[in-house]
Amino acid sequence: MSQRKYEGWNPWHGCTKYSEGCRYCYVYRQDEAYGSAVSSEECRKTQNFNLPVKRKRDGSFRIEPGSLVMTCFTSDFLLEDADEWREDCWDMIRQRSDCMFYFFTKRIERFMQCVPPDWGDGYDNVTVGCTCENQDRAEYRLPIFAELPIKHKTIIIAPMLGPVKLEKYLKGGILEVICSGESGNKVRPLNYDWVLDVRRQCIENDVSFQFHQTGAYFIKDGKTYRIPRRHQASQARKAGIDYIIGDEYTPETAL
Repeated sequence: MSQRKYEGWNPWHGCTKYSEGCRYCYVYRQDEAYGSAVSSEECRKTQNFNLPVKRKRDGSFRIEPGSLVMTCFTSDFLLEDADEWREDCWDMIRQRSDCMFYFFTKRIERFMQCVPPDWGDGYDNVTVGCTCENQDRAEYRLPIFAELPIKHKTIIIAPMLGPVKLEKYLKGGILEVICSGESGNKVRPLNYDWVLDVRRQCIENDVSFQFHQTGAYFIKDGKTYRIPRRHQASQARKAGIDYIIGDEYTPETAL
């Protein structure tokens, strides 16, 4: 099977910090680095708002059929400030049923307020990731997530700020769990033992697992390592601990 093409679509940019995982948000850090004249807290539409339906000169879509569209990664797709624009996004997602749209959210409790009238038990081409950075947020968000009508569900523990027990939440159709550390300067470390424990829970419950990146500070065998940003994903891959269940669904294999 050929590798799916990844595309990024940020219909809006900017987000209000919402929980402990937002403290050192990479969007704020990047905006500061690029000297943005607008506050990162201010949500505004981007020039690429209509990207999924934009076409080339030959009439074909700029985003190729079969692409995995990483959606709203410089904000939150369920952000209240974007409520007036989201209906248009759903229209584009509906039109582009030939692509898989994938978004993460820390605002899972708003989900049913934000879906279109024809959502039913979920769109075939939408994957939703519920982000929970610690046990407290897992206990709050994951029971809500478990009850929602979504066809493709993943759990994102990022940035992982402590050990997280997930067993009781892995029975409700969760397809994959992803762990990541925190990037930036003076950020909180990721302990490899926490990652391995989540992996164990996934294996015992037949759920796919991915270690996405180490973060800037990575603790292994009691020693803390400073990992440059460019190596954080590759170092996670070198660990060789991803657990993919046969031909089960992942965003790369859907559609």
